[in-house]
Amino acid sequence: MTTSDDKSVDPDHYSAPKDDEEVLTLYRDWTRDEEVRAKRKLDFIIMPLLFLGFFCLQLDRGNISNAITDKFMEDVGITQNQFNVGQQMLSLGIVLFEIPSNMILYRVGPGKWLTLQLFLFGTVSTFQAFQTNYGSFIATRFLLGMTESGFIPGGLWTLSTWYTRKETAKRVMIFYFGNQFGQASSKLLAYGILHMRGVAGRSGWFWLFTIMGIFTVFCGFILGFFLPDSFKHPQSTFLPGVNLFTERELHILQSRVLLDDPMKGKKKRRIGQAAFRKAFSNWRLYVHVLITLSNNGPQRAFDTYAPTLVNGFGFAALTSNAMASVGLFLQIPVSFAFSYVSDHFNKRGETVIAGFSMHLLGYVFNRIFTEINLRGLRYFGVVWTQTFGTFSHPLNITWMSLACGDSEERALAMAMVIMGANIAGIYGAQIFRSDDKPRYRRGFSINIAVLTIGLSLAVIRYIDDRLRRRRRGNASQIQDDSASERNAHSDDDLKAPPPSDVQPQTVLIDADFKPNVSVAVK
Repeated sequence: MTTSDDKSVDPDHYSAPKDDEEVLTLYRDWTRDEEVRAKRKLDFIIMPLLFLGFFCLQLDRGNISNAITDKFMEDVGITQNQFNVGQQMLSLGIVLFEIPSNMILYRVGPGKWLTLQLFLFGTVSTFQAFQTNYGSFIATRFLLGMTESGFIPGGLWTLSTWYTRKETAKRVMIFYFGNQFGQASSKLLAYGILHMRGVAGRSGWFWLFTIMGIFTVFCGFILGFFLPDSFKHPQSTFLPGVNLFTERELHILQSRVLLDDPMKGKKKRRIGQAAFRKAFSNWRLYVHVLITLSNNGPQRAFDTYAPTLVNGFGFAALTSNAMASVGLFLQIPVSFAFSYVSDHFNKRGETVIAGFSMHLLGYVFNRIFTEINLRGLRYFGVVWTQTFGTFSHPLNITWMSLACGDSEERALAMAMVIMGANIAGIYGAQIFRSDDKPRYRRGFSINIAVLTIGLSLAVIRYIDDRLRRRRRGNASQIQDDSASERNAHSDDDLKAPPPSDVQPQTVLIDADFKPNVSVAVK
């Protein structure tokens, strides 16, 4: 990035719109109370629906790890390494169809496309119950990834269209709470559902896929009835004649977003080449993508095998699913605390580094505890890793957005980092392999190495931000000093010259307003 770019992008705040973008003649014609009420109604409609959608996605994506404890591999006839290939196919499906999915969303609107996606991956998840061999396993995992692709960036894009840039950063974390709650709930729900083995002569994992898939399809109807499409089409997919907001509310909500970023009022068919060149030449964006790759690969691998690890400590198979949910539930308040510090105190880099450090420490614990035959201690390592394993990713997304110069660069950066998160699933699926079980010494060592790289990159970015702040502060100080010096010169020009030996001194005026001529006057 050039020096001019460094000065134009504030590491602490979102950049202001460019001069040539400020073409709107909007002004605030509403009260603060009106805005608060309109935003509260928006939160009540948008946030629970996107949270629910992400919750369903994580249920359907993650229930395969719970099925392992119910003899899924033995019933289908696959090995652990073949199972890992299936997990890679899930991530590959997401990566290949991420961009096409977002192109469709941009054309038809989030209300229609996100609703359809829930129907699609809910249906695929349901039919996972009928797998009988390796071929059907590979096919369903790839189809699940294909139908889930684009949902996460689609949800993020939806947030960015309805909220100001600062508000979006807060709600991204709430959106990701749906993912975290889905991770935790899937394992706890699996504990109950997997006990249905034998009902109608079916396995427990058959009912797991069936029930959760049908639930997702049902939630698709909820989104279809209540998720608005856009400001231009503020109706839901299934109720096109019902406006979810009044005209006054829409005016307030849209105007405040456009005042914050006028470019959101200019829907383009495509992003220009200049924006691509700017985004792909910004080295800081690549660092953030690598940070996500480093965090999400180990996390995906660990989440998949967490119930199996707990089962290997000597706990009952189905009980292991419930026990593997404890750390995931704990991560919700912990991640909320980290996001609050990040946003309220503007500690973007610090919270990512702290989260990474705690995540890394978890694998250090697991690598050490795997040599100790105390199952309570080894279980503590699992809980710790789950508690700190996920939330560095959304915090990194918020931090990355501050390194972008405009909305187009931010949109491309978002696509890059989400793509990186799914690519991480491809390599992460092969970290825990059959020749390394049950203690997975090699797997934990790989995770330590990968996270150490990611932590180092986060520290480099943090130092870069500190240096940029210092440069901006020095530049501001120089400008202030120059302005003060110019003002001082201007004041001197206005002052009368001092008296000289050949000039009379100033005539003083007494209290009675009579001249008092000094005897020194020549």
